[in-house]
Amino acid sequence: MSRIESTYKAVDVEETIDIYFYRPIGYLVARGCQAFGITPNAVTIVSIFIGVYAGHLFYFRDVTANLMGILFWVIADTLDSVDGQLARMTNHKSKIGRILDGLGGNLMFVSFYLHLFARMVVTYDVGWYWLFGIVLAGGASHSLQSSLADYYRNAYLKFVVDPMKSELEGADEVRREYEAMRFRQHPVKKLLMRVYLNYTVQQESLSRNFQRLRKLVASRYGQNIPAWFSDAYRSRNKPLMKYYAVLTTNTRMIVMSLAVLLDFVPLYFATEIIVINLIMIATTIRQERLSAELTSMVEARP
Repeated sequence: MSRIESTYKAVDVEETIDIYFYRPIGYLVARGCQAFGITPNAVTIVSIFIGVYAGHLFYFRDVTANLMGILFWVIADTLDSVDGQLARMTNHKSKIGRILDGLGGNLMFVSFYLHLFARMVVTYDVGWYWLFGIVLAGGASHSLQSSLADYYRNAYLKFVVDPMKSELEGADEVRREYEAMRFRQHPVKKLLMRVYLNYTVQQESLSRNFQRLRKLVASRYGQNIPAWFSDAYRSRNKPLMKYYAVLTTNTRMIVMSLAVLLDFVPLYFATEIIVINLIMIATTIRQERLSAELTSMVEARP
């Protein structure tokens, strides 16, 4: 395994553009951050500001401004890769860091969506409330798609790669931790945990069969996942990783960049709401069938 590969979550869950672009550049930047003692959370905060500004540049119907926005978005995405690689290099992984990373991604897309909404309002002779409804549907779709992709990638890490590399948690566990935390002592952490709890509940709401499987495996094996189950899970779920990749940031970056450069923003929201949602639904149905199949296999074992 190369030094760069050691900063991956796992090769099976990495996207092609990440392997050949973001991870190599991110590794070099992470090495520099490590040398200067810069923390992963600091990198995350910087990436948020850059990403939010990139969204602002998408408001203008100007190719130069839009190209600058794309460049800043690439820089923000690179730093988003850096914070995870740096955390794995320095073993500074934390739940708050994971929550902050997810929150940062949401803030960036809020900036993109609001600026695209404003751009459509001044471009098209349509009631703003119709346009806002489209943007709201796009944002809700985005939230579901990204959360499911993240959830099942972490499930893959837990059951196939290494349970210690996975950040898969049940809503019950997160709720207990949230309720045990005192707001007066940790107000920021308490608020972040509330966001994370909502996020986890959303992930579990569309994965009933997988929840049965997860709880059954946890009760029988704990962290000691048997090799036969890892092999069975991998053979069935690895083909789905390419579809989960479609639900994440890189696909949106390509489609949104084309939409703003062509000055046809509705193209992005049509892709988000129709095409990517159809992929999400088909993949979720397939995932649930596989989870039911794997549950039966575990139950059949002595």
